[in-house]
Amino acid sequence: MSVSILVVDDEPDVGELFRQRFRREARQGTYVLHFSYSGEEALARLDDGIRPELIGILSDINMPGMDGLALLREIKQRWPELPVMMVTAYGDDEHRRCADGYGAAEFITKPVDFDFLKQRLSQLTNGAP
Repeated sequence: MSVSILVVDDEPDVGELFRQRFRREARQGTYVLHFSYSGEEALARLDDGIRPELIGILSDINMPGMDGLALLREIKQRWPELPVMMVTAYGDDEHRRCADGYGAAEFITKPVDFDFLKQRLSQLTNGAP
């Protein structure tokens, strides 16, 4: 059974990195990756519905326009059960506190530890906290 992950980041090379790191899982049909390059685009995609079932969102924090924390707040208001993992190059305590306060499922610093990320995604797929 395939499930979807939405990656939100304004840097196009991040999409390519995720495609490379999830190549095996995509080929096996485990994950279908979707990409949005802004918070606004991500909300539009969520409004339209993402198939197969969306199990989580990975969002950068620092983006032009709607930043990742504003996106997180909006997602949690509209889809409170949807897990959102914040990904940032800036692992400072203020961002972490805000992300936790807004309901982030995880706070991941760049460079991304893809083994850890895949483990967390697997937990989401299997319904574990």
